[in-house]
Amino acid sequence: MVEKLRLDRSNQLFEEAKTLVPGGVAGIRRPYNFVPGEYPIFFDSGQGGRVVDVDGNQYIDFLCAYGPIILGYREREVDEAVIEQIREKGFCFSLTQPIQNSLVETLRRLIPSCQMAAFVKTGSDATTTAIRVARACTGRLQAARCGYHGWHDWCVEKKGGIPSKLYEDIFEFEYNDLDQLEDLLTQHGAEMAAIIVTPIGHALSRPVQMPKPGFLEGMRRLADQYGCLLVFDEIRSGFRVDLGGAQKLFGVTPDLTCIGKAMANGYPISALVGSERIMKVLEDKVFLSSTFFPNSDAQVAAKKTIEILERDQVLENIALKGKRFGDQVEQVVRASGLPVTFSGSPWMPYITFDLDPEKRYKVLRSAFYTQLIRRGVFLQPFHHGYICFRHTEEDLDYTVQAIRQSLDELKAIA
Repeated sequence: MVEKLRLDRSNQLFEEAKTLVPGGVAGIRRPYNFVPGEYPIFFDSGQGGRVVDVDGNQYIDFLCAYGPIILGYREREVDEAVIEQIREKGFCFSLTQPIQNSLVETLRRLIPSCQMAAFVKTGSDATTTAIRVARACTGRLQAARCGYHGWHDWCVEKKGGIPSKLYEDIFEFEYNDLDQLEDLLTQHGAEMAAIIVTPIGHALSRPVQMPKPGFLEGMRRLADQYGCLLVFDEIRSGFRVDLGGAQKLFGVTPDLTCIGKAMANGYPISALVGSERIMKVLEDKVFLSSTFFPNSDAQVAAKKTIEILERDQVLENIALKGKRFGDQVEQVVRASGLPVTFSGSPWMPYITFDLDPEKRYKVLRSAFYTQLIRRGVFLQPFHHGYICFRHTEEDLDYTVQAIRQSLDELKAIA
């Protein structure tokens, strides 16, 4: 049994923060989304694939800021490109800087569905723009959704403060359940503007799923059959599973694609990309504007990050490391004999505990992640992790051993 971490400074800052910020820190980062009392609440710094909390504890970080860190923290080439832009040219203006065109040309070269692009800031911005564009393009109101698409009114899971009329035309279906989607379209196809889906399934607290044979192809067929747009939410899979996204990997091209997260290694940028015919509704039929959408600092970061991803074959490196890591963890999980599932290899590793009527899985989950964080491995109990470029083979080997030891500790209470 390893000792509990010293988290005095984190706890002190959290108590102070609760008098200043509702909940102390932003929603998904609150202690109840980890193991309260065991996880740090405030980080101090990061470098490569590791982070340090305000109490000086160091962790191998597999959450990667919930996805944006594809290279590593404080990636010098990216940061220096941004600093040069800020010092030599500036980044926030009344008019757009030329880097916009250069970045879109790069996206067009890489992403099968991209003929035009509109830059925004967050994943929620991109998915909401996609639904607005789809409605304007088709003249229809409804949408079928599968997966997490952000915090805006039409898609947020928690409905407090949102009138029901703002989401009553959104219908949910389960990932890999093509029959359920077809049933929805049979009922609502004439009014369906869009089918929006994460091409890799990553529902909260559930194992990561890859598409079953024919699932993505079936959605493409149904969208064409019913005259609605197919939207891939590639906020997490874009610039991670392939430079062209999951659509390139699986060979299914949507009408619109939402990208973000890893595109700029932590700088705030996302985009909606798609065919020229569809995207052109943003010229006059759909309003999209923000003071900060054209800011060039994040666009420069994205251009440099993509350059490094291509030059250093980063995604190939991540896939190889992730596959080796995943195979080892899978062996450890099977050998444990515990009701535990490993999924998401090679890009989004996740360890979940199988549901049971007595809800023992909750006890096992908290105990496992308590042991893991005490061993300096930062993974989230309710969210899959990520492999980044700067995770070393030593980091991954250590993590495999930490997982094995943590599962061994559970056998006394299983």
